[in-house]
Amino acid sequence: MDLQVGQIVISKAGRDKGVAFVVTKLEGDYALLVDGKSRRLDNPKRKKTKHLQPMNYMDKNLAQIITTGAYLKDADFRATIKMAFNKHL
Repeated sequence: MDLQVGQIVISKAGRDKGVAFVVTKLEGDYALLVDGKSRRLDNPKRKKTKHLQPMNYMDKNLAQIITTGAYLKDADFRATIKMAFNKHL
């Protein structure tokens, strides 16, 4: 599975099944995920990549900001997830 930083994914397993997240970092078989609501930047969710369903949406601007380490707010992640679902409806 080829996940990238800034990509929107859906959790396939666990207590957060069906929740959309943004990938903020990849660590081997794990991804660090943020949704801006229950999982914020200061406490990302660490989840195995096999439990994630990637969506065909990636915010390249957000990905560039994440990789450079620039300032981001949780609202930026909520807006990206909302935009992804509006484009796919």
